[in-house]
Amino acid sequence: MRVHVRVPATSANLGPGFDALGLALALHNEVTASESDRVRVTIEGEGAGRLSPGAENVVARGVRKAYEAAGRPFKGVALACVNRVPTARGLGSSAAAWVGGLVAGNALLGGPLSRDALLALAARAEGHPDNVTAALMGGLTVSCATGQGRIAAISLPVPAAVRWVVLVPEVTSATAEARAVLPPTFTRADAVFNVQRVALLLAALQSGRLDCLGEALDDRLHQPYRLRLFPWMPTVVEAARAAGAVGCVLSGAGPSLLAVVRDDADVVARSMESALAAAGIRGRAAALAVDTEGAVVDSA
Repeated sequence: MRVHVRVPATSANLGPGFDALGLALALHNEVTASESDRVRVTIEGEGAGRLSPGAENVVARGVRKAYEAAGRPFKGVALACVNRVPTARGLGSSAAAWVGGLVAGNALLGGPLSRDALLALAARAEGHPDNVTAALMGGLTVSCATGQGRIAAISLPVPAAVRWVVLVPEVTSATAEARAVLPPTFTRADAVFNVQRVALLLAALQSGRLDCLGEALDDRLHQPYRLRLFPWMPTVVEAARAAGAVGCVLSGAGPSLLAVVRDDADVVARSMESALAAAGIRGRAAALAVDTEGAVVDSA
Protein backbone atom coordinates (compact mmCIF):
# COMPACT_ATOMS: atom_id res chain seq x y z
CA MET A 1 0.00 0.00 0.00
CA ARG A 2 1.16 3.51 -0.81
CA VAL A 3 -0.34 6.79 0.36
CA HIS A 4 0.20 10.34 -0.78
CA VAL A 5 -0.04 13.30 1.60
CA ARG A 6 -0.04 17.01 0.78
CA VAL A 7 0.67 19.50 3.59
CA PRO A 8 0.56 23.31 3.36
CA ALA A 9 3.02 25.92 4.52
CA THR A 10 1.85 27.93 7.51
CA SER A 11 2.35 31.38 8.96
CA ALA A 12 1.98 31.63 12.72
CA ASN A 13 1.12 34.52 15.06
CA LEU A 14 -0.21 37.01 12.44
CA GLY A 15 1.14 39.80 14.62
CA PRO A 16 -0.61 39.75 18.00
CA GLY A 17 -1.72 36.09 18.05
CA PHE A 18 1.52 34.77 19.54
CA ASP A 19 1.45 30.95 19.77
CA ALA A 20 -2.32 30.99 19.11
CA LEU A 21 -3.04 31.89 15.47
CA GLY A 22 -1.95 30.12 12.30
CA LEU A 23 -2.70 30.54 8.62
CA ALA A 24 -2.37 27.75 6.03
CA LEU A 25 -0.92 28.92 2.71
CA ALA A 26 -1.11 27.34 -0.74
CA LEU A 27 2.51 26.23 -0.89
CA HIS A 28 2.82 22.51 -0.30
CA ASN A 29 5.14 19.71 0.67
CA GLU A 30 4.22 16.25 -0.59
CA VAL A 31 4.97 12.88 0.95
CA THR A 32 4.53 9.48 -0.69
CA ALA A 33 4.81 6.67 1.85
CA SER A 34 4.81 2.88 1.77
CA GLU A 35 5.66 0.29 4.38
CA SER A 36 9.19 -1.12 4.32
CA ASP A 37 11.52 -3.24 6.41
CA ARG A 38 13.67 -0.18 7.13
CA VAL A 39 13.54 3.61 6.94
CA ARG A 40 14.44 5.11 3.58
CA VAL A 41 13.87 8.76 2.68
CA THR A 42 14.43 10.54 -0.62
CA ILE A 43 14.12 14.33 -0.73
CA GLU A 44 13.56 16.66 -3.66
CA GLY A 45 13.48 20.43 -3.44
CA GLU A 46 13.98 22.33 -0.18
CA GLY A 47 16.39 20.61 2.17
CA ALA A 48 17.70 18.10 -0.38
CA GLY A 49 21.24 17.17 0.61
CA ARG A 50 20.80 18.66 4.11
CA LEU A 51 17.88 16.86 5.72
CA SER A 52 18.40 13.35 7.04
CA PRO A 53 17.62 10.51 4.60
CA GLY A 54 17.22 8.06 7.48
CA ALA A 55 15.36 7.42 10.71
CA GLU A 56 16.18 10.88 12.11
CA ASN A 57 14.22 12.58 9.33
CA VAL A 58 11.28 14.41 10.93
CA VAL A 59 8.76 12.96 8.47
CA ALA A 60 9.98 9.45 9.30
CA ARG A 61 9.80 10.24 13.01
CA GLY A 62 6.21 11.37 12.50
CA VAL A 63 5.34 8.06 10.85
CA ARG A 64 6.90 6.19 13.76
CA LYS A 65 4.95 8.28 16.29
CA ALA A 66 1.69 7.42 14.55
CA TYR A 67 2.50 3.69 14.75
CA GLU A 68 3.47 3.97 18.42
CA ALA A 69 0.32 5.94 19.28
CA ALA A 70 -1.81 3.31 17.55
CA GLY A 71 0.01 0.51 19.37
CA ARG A 72 1.29 -1.03 16.14
CA PRO A 73 4.81 -2.38 15.55
CA PHE A 74 6.98 -0.18 13.33
CA LYS A 75 9.60 -1.81 11.12
CA GLY A 76 10.26 0.94 8.63
CA VAL A 77 8.88 3.14 5.89
CA ALA A 78 9.89 4.26 2.43
CA LEU A 79 9.30 7.99 1.98
CA ALA A 80 9.56 10.17 -1.10
CA CYS A 81 9.40 13.83 -0.05
CA VAL A 82 8.93 16.73 -2.43
CA ASN A 83 9.55 19.88 -0.39
CA ARG A 84 8.46 23.35 -1.51
CA VAL A 85 8.20 25.02 1.91
CA PRO A 86 11.48 26.84 2.64
CA THR A 87 13.28 25.58 5.73
CA ALA A 88 14.19 27.81 8.70
CA ARG A 89 12.23 30.76 7.28
CA GLY A 90 9.18 30.99 9.56
CA LEU A 91 6.81 29.20 7.19
CA GLY A 92 6.18 26.03 9.16
CA SER A 93 8.54 23.59 7.44
CA SER A 94 9.00 21.63 10.68
CA ALA A 95 5.25 21.54 11.30
CA ALA A 96 4.66 20.36 7.73
CA ALA A 97 7.16 17.55 8.28
CA TRP A 98 5.59 16.38 11.55
CA VAL A 99 2.06 16.58 10.19
CA GLY A 100 3.06 14.92 6.91
CA GLY A 101 4.64 12.00 8.74
CA LEU A 102 1.85 11.56 11.26
CA VAL A 103 -0.88 11.71 8.63
CA ALA A 104 1.02 9.35 6.31
CA GLY A 105 1.61 6.86 9.13
CA ASN A 106 -2.02 6.99 10.19
CA ALA A 107 -3.15 6.43 6.60
CA LEU A 108 -0.86 3.42 6.19
CA LEU A 109 -2.46 1.96 9.32
CA GLY A 110 -5.98 2.47 8.00
CA GLY A 111 -6.77 5.61 9.99
CA PRO A 112 -7.04 4.47 13.62
CA LEU A 113 -6.07 7.89 15.01
CA SER A 114 -8.59 10.75 15.08
CA ARG A 115 -7.70 14.23 13.90
CA ASP A 116 -7.68 15.40 17.52
CA ALA A 117 -5.20 12.65 18.38
CA LEU A 118 -2.99 13.60 15.42
CA LEU A 119 -3.13 17.26 16.44
CA ALA A 120 -2.10 16.48 20.02
CA LEU A 121 0.80 14.33 18.80
CA ALA A 122 1.95 17.01 16.35
CA ALA A 123 1.73 19.81 18.94
CA ARG A 124 3.70 17.77 21.46
CA ALA A 125 6.39 17.04 18.88
CA GLU A 126 6.57 20.64 17.61
CA GLY A 127 6.39 22.22 21.06
CA HIS A 128 3.48 24.58 20.30
CA PRO A 129 0.20 24.16 18.42
CA ASP A 130 -0.12 27.16 16.09
CA ASN A 131 1.69 25.91 12.96
CA VAL A 132 0.68 22.26 13.23
CA THR A 133 -2.98 23.17 13.69
CA ALA A 134 -3.03 25.23 10.49
CA ALA A 135 -1.07 22.54 8.62
CA LEU A 136 -3.50 19.83 9.67
CA MET A 137 -6.80 21.74 9.43
CA GLY A 138 -6.22 24.50 6.89
CA GLY A 139 -7.60 28.04 6.86
CA LEU A 140 -7.11 30.52 9.67
CA THR A 141 -6.80 28.53 12.87
CA VAL A 142 -7.08 29.37 16.54
CA SER A 143 -5.51 26.83 18.88
CA CYS A 144 -5.11 26.45 22.61
CA ALA A 145 -3.42 23.84 24.81
CA THR A 146 -6.09 22.75 27.31
CA GLY A 147 -4.03 20.47 29.53
CA GLN A 148 -3.15 16.76 29.57
CA GLY A 149 -1.75 17.10 26.05
CA ARG A 150 -5.07 18.09 24.45
CA ILE A 151 -5.45 20.90 21.93
CA ALA A 152 -8.65 22.86 21.33
CA ALA A 153 -8.66 24.18 17.77
CA ILE A 154 -11.02 25.95 15.37
CA SER A 155 -10.52 26.71 11.68
CA LEU A 156 -12.12 29.95 10.46
CA PRO A 157 -12.84 31.21 6.94
CA VAL A 158 -10.85 34.15 5.59
CA PRO A 159 -12.39 36.93 3.47
CA ALA A 160 -11.60 36.48 -0.21
CA ALA A 161 -10.89 40.22 -0.47
CA VAL A 162 -7.74 39.79 1.62
CA ARG A 163 -4.57 38.75 -0.16
CA TRP A 164 -1.40 37.52 1.51
CA VAL A 165 2.09 38.38 0.29
CA VAL A 166 5.01 36.40 1.70
CA LEU A 167 8.57 37.74 1.51
CA VAL A 168 11.16 34.99 1.97
CA PRO A 169 14.70 36.30 2.62
CA GLU A 170 17.64 34.11 1.67
CA VAL A 171 18.92 34.33 5.24
CA THR A 172 17.64 31.76 7.74
CA SER A 173 16.64 31.89 11.38
CA ALA A 174 16.38 29.31 14.15
CA THR A 175 13.14 29.27 16.13
CA ALA A 176 15.08 28.59 19.33
CA GLU A 177 17.15 31.73 18.81
CA ALA A 178 14.06 33.80 18.01
CA ARG A 179 12.41 32.59 21.22
CA ALA A 180 15.54 33.19 23.28
CA VAL A 181 15.39 36.95 22.70
CA LEU A 182 11.92 37.19 24.27
CA PRO A 183 11.67 38.35 27.90
CA PRO A 184 10.38 35.91 30.55
CA THR A 185 7.61 38.29 31.64
CA PHE A 186 5.55 41.11 30.12
CA THR A 187 3.80 44.14 31.56
CA ARG A 188 0.06 44.10 32.06
CA ALA A 189 -0.22 46.98 29.58
CA ASP A 190 1.49 44.95 26.86
CA ALA A 191 -0.60 41.86 27.62
CA VAL A 192 -3.82 43.89 27.42
CA PHE A 193 -2.60 45.55 24.20
CA ASN A 194 -2.18 42.15 22.53
CA VAL A 195 -5.43 40.70 23.84
CA GLN A 196 -7.26 43.70 22.38
CA ARG A 197 -5.48 43.40 19.02
CA VAL A 198 -5.96 39.67 18.55
CA ALA A 199 -9.65 40.03 19.40
CA LEU A 200 -9.94 42.91 16.92
CA LEU A 201 -8.06 40.93 14.26
CA LEU A 202 -10.42 37.95 14.46
CA ALA A 203 -13.50 40.17 14.60
CA ALA A 204 -12.32 42.27 11.63
CA LEU A 205 -11.64 39.20 9.47
CA GLN A 206 -14.92 37.50 10.32
CA SER A 207 -17.06 40.61 9.88
CA GLY A 208 -15.28 41.91 6.80
CA ARG A 209 -14.20 45.10 8.58
CA LEU A 210 -10.92 45.23 6.72
CA ASP A 211 -10.48 48.89 7.66
CA CYS A 212 -9.56 47.68 11.16
CA LEU A 213 -6.79 45.32 10.09
CA GLY A 214 -3.99 47.88 10.25
CA GLU A 215 -4.49 48.46 13.98
CA ALA A 216 -5.33 44.82 14.62
CA LEU A 217 -1.97 43.52 13.38
CA ASP A 218 0.08 45.47 15.95
CA ASP A 219 2.00 43.48 18.55
CA ARG A 220 4.07 44.06 21.68
CA LEU A 221 4.89 40.51 22.77
CA HIS A 222 7.40 39.22 20.24
CA GLN A 223 8.12 41.42 17.23
CA PRO A 224 9.74 44.36 19.10
CA TYR A 225 12.24 41.99 20.70
CA ARG A 226 13.01 40.14 17.47
CA LEU A 227 14.04 43.34 15.71
CA ARG A 228 17.59 42.78 16.94
CA LEU A 229 17.64 39.64 14.79
CA PHE A 230 16.01 41.36 11.80
CA PRO A 231 17.04 45.05 11.93
CA TRP A 232 15.89 45.51 8.33
CA MET A 233 12.30 44.61 9.19
CA PRO A 234 10.94 48.16 9.86
CA THR A 235 12.20 49.36 6.47
CA VAL A 236 10.52 46.48 4.63
CA VAL A 237 7.30 46.87 6.64
CA GLU A 238 7.19 50.57 5.77
CA ALA A 239 7.78 49.78 2.09
CA ALA A 240 4.91 47.29 2.15
CA ARG A 241 2.57 49.81 3.73
CA ALA A 242 3.64 52.55 1.32
CA ALA A 243 2.82 50.21 -1.57
CA GLY A 244 -0.68 49.59 -0.26
CA ALA A 245 -0.46 46.81 2.36
CA VAL A 246 -2.75 47.32 5.35
CA GLY A 247 -0.16 45.66 7.55
CA CYS A 248 2.99 43.55 7.54
CA VAL A 249 4.18 41.17 10.26
CA LEU A 250 6.80 38.54 10.94
CA SER A 251 5.77 35.11 9.71
CA GLY A 252 6.20 32.89 12.73
CA ALA A 253 9.65 33.41 14.21
CA GLY A 254 10.89 34.96 10.94
CA PRO A 255 12.77 35.95 8.94
CA SER A 256 9.93 35.77 6.38
CA LEU A 257 7.38 38.58 6.44
CA LEU A 258 3.65 38.35 5.77
CA ALA A 259 1.88 41.36 4.29
CA VAL A 260 -1.89 41.73 4.32
CA VAL A 261 -3.11 43.34 1.09
CA ARG A 262 -6.46 44.53 -0.24
CA ASP A 263 -5.38 45.83 -3.65
CA ASP A 264 -2.41 45.10 -5.93
CA ALA A 265 -0.44 42.29 -4.33
CA ASP A 266 2.25 42.34 -7.03
CA VAL A 267 3.12 45.97 -6.32
CA VAL A 268 3.49 45.17 -2.62
CA ALA A 269 5.63 42.13 -3.38
CA ARG A 270 8.05 44.07 -5.60
CA SER A 271 8.30 46.90 -3.06
CA MET A 272 9.16 44.47 -0.28
CA GLU A 273 11.83 42.79 -2.41
CA SER A 274 13.35 46.16 -3.29
CA ALA A 275 13.46 47.32 0.33
CA LEU A 276 15.07 44.05 1.41
CA ALA A 277 17.65 44.32 -1.38
CA ALA A 278 18.46 47.87 -0.29
CA ALA A 279 19.29 46.43 3.13
CA GLY A 280 21.80 44.08 1.46
CA ILE A 281 19.70 40.91 1.61
CA ARG A 282 18.25 39.04 -1.31
CA GLY A 283 14.81 37.46 -1.18
CA ARG A 284 11.68 36.73 -3.13
CA ALA A 285 8.09 37.74 -2.54
CA ALA A 286 4.88 36.27 -3.89
CA ALA A 287 1.15 36.37 -3.24
CA LEU A 288 -0.15 33.09 -1.84
CA ALA A 289 -3.74 31.94 -1.52
CA VAL A 290 -5.10 30.51 1.71
CA ASP A 291 -5.11 26.71 1.80
CA THR A 292 -8.56 25.74 3.08
CA GLU A 293 -8.07 21.96 3.23
CA GLY A 294 -5.01 21.39 5.40
CA ALA A 295 -3.30 18.01 5.19
CA VAL A 296 -4.88 15.87 2.45
CA VAL A 297 -4.27 12.14 1.99
CA ASP A 298 -5.08 9.84 -0.89
CA SER A 299 -3.91 6.49 -2.23
CA ALA A 300 -0.80 6.88 -4.36
